[in-house]
Amino acid sequence: MFTTTFWKLAIERAVKTAAQALILSAGAGAGFDLYHFDLKAAAIATIGGFLLSVLTSIASAPFGTPGTPSLVTIPDSTTAAPALPTGSAQPPVV
Repeated sequence: MFTTTFWKLAIERAVKTAAQALILSAGAGAGFDLYHFDLKAAAIATIGGFLLSVLTSIASAPFGTPGTPSLVTIPDSTTAAPALPTGSAQPPVV
């Protein structure tokens, strides 16, 4: 949990969540209205989303792939699905 990779992934997730919270607070009503936009409420929702995401990443650290904030175990390269051949629109037949 104290690796650079962990914190890069956790911050990336937190920024995405904060952006989603800001968009939701800006347009959650009947649409965006600049004259009635509650900047304080939007800031609280954005910061709250960011902090909750970081806390969720920290809580997820003991599970999933070590060194990541994910609950899901990421398969290593030997068990990953085969890559599509270059220029192919169809997956390979195995």
